[in-house]
Amino acid sequence: MINYSIAIMSAKPGTKKADITETKAYGVSQYDEKLTFDKFCKHIAEHNSPFSKGAVTGVLTDAVACLKELLLAGNKVSLGDLGEFHCELACNPAKTTEEFGPAFIKDVHVRWTPGKSFRNLRSEATFQLVPSRKAQGEAIETVKNTDTIQGLE
Repeated sequence: MINYSIAIMSAKPGTKKADITETKAYGVSQYDEKLTFDKFCKHIAEHNSPFSKGAVTGVLTDAVACLKELLLAGNKVSLGDLGEFHCELACNPAKTTEEFGPAFIKDVHVRWTPGKSFRNLRSEATFQLVPSRKAQGEAIETVKNTDTIQGLE
């Protein structure tokens, strides 16, 4: 189940706060837990895998290193149903093509294009409305303050 909260945001993404003239309500996903690499490998190993957590960890560690190597060599890498990975450049503009060179490249981003297993998770997803993280934090503070005032802490 995917938890979500509702947030009021600019109707035009990327608009600076001072320039916002129109807002709309959007759903924002809220995750329960961020799994570490170690926990992810353990999870895979516990799903009727013939491989131990250590073997899964080793394969995935090597896969990450190989993926990085292949991307830095200028390749696009397809991982089947997981999808494809390739590099995109974030650049400062140059006035002419002659002027442009590696110094204008400020960052290299890895882009993921989902494979068929990830293209439309909506058809398989269920949703549950939860308070936003901000609202949860405010509620916790209220409870703490109330407990302190009542001498429960």
